[in-house]
Amino acid sequence: MKISEVAKLVDLPISTIRYYEKIGIITDDYILREQNNYRNYSSEIIHYLAVVKNCLAVGFSINDIKSMISKNGMSKDEQTRIIKEKIVEIEDAQKKLEESKQNLYGILELDITCEDGFGKY
Repeated sequence: MKISEVAKLVDLPISTIRYYEKIGIITDDYILREQNNYRNYSSEIIHYLAVVKNCLAVGFSINDIKSMISKNGMSKDEQTRIIKEKIVEIEDAQKKLEESKQNLYGILELDITCEDGFGKY
């Protein structure tokens, strides 16, 4: 498949696919070079990029993904540990967001206005 086909199928810009290649997210396992040096992607790239997109969607960073790829496989225990760490991270973020929301409700209850200057009643 050409890069434009891959981009369309996985709903990613071509520039993102090239970036993923450059930084090692897309490995040579998924790229075949034609005689004219054009890239030809294997069909497995579609599932692979779907996994990458899902990892990003649940909060893993590009560096997290690169680290997982560089291990070239991991045990079920290690995978479980990484996922549980991400769950704790998300729960902490949710807690902070809930605290922020409650603080905003508190400001509303105080009926503070800025008409006479910031924070004046």
